[in-house]
Amino acid sequence: MPKVARYDAEHKAHTRRRIIETAGRRVKQDGIDGSGVAALMADAGLTNGAFYAHFESKDDLVAHVVADQLDAQRAALASLPEGRAALQTFIREYLSPGHRDDPAGGCPSAALLDEIGRCGDGVRESYTAGTTSIVEVIATHLSPEHPSDARRTALGLFTILVGTMQLARAVSDREFSDVVLGAGISNAQLLLDAAITTEGTIT
Repeated sequence: MPKVARYDAEHKAHTRRRIIETAGRRVKQDGIDGSGVAALMADAGLTNGAFYAHFESKDDLVAHVVADQLDAQRAALASLPEGRAALQTFIREYLSPGHRDDPAGGCPSAALLDEIGRCGDGVRESYTAGTTSIVEVIATHLSPEHPSDARRTALGLFTILVGTMQLARAVSDREFSDVVLGAGISNAQLLLDAAITTEGTIT
């Protein structure tokens, strides 16, 4: 009997994980409001009736999706080599046409920020914790020895990236969208340059 119980627990955890992963792509593509429970479960190959065996509500699922998406972004940033060069590469990849054209596979903030602000406390708390961890990783890249000194710059950089991507996706003129992306890269670089004093210390 213990072996059966263990299998059931592992199977349920695996299924829950699959729901969170597939829901991540769906909500970033169609939005939180545009992603019904039936569609989210169908993406995971499950019936609508199985939903409440894993989550208390749609908000509960969204909170877990947001946390998972932001943690994956944090891990990707943390895996980059230390220093500004890696951040500059990240900036160009983030503000690229490829990222703009693939919201389902991209940054959760750029895809969902406007909706998260209207969500309940659980979703917003997940977002707050995840975003804070991302800003801390960026700060560490900016100033490995004194990341706390770089936190304000890191927050400003993250804000530029997310806001630029949202604007680039919102406009209907593709050429203008490309200009927006280019301007975002320039502004992000200016922020990095301005943050470095003559002694090479983040201000």
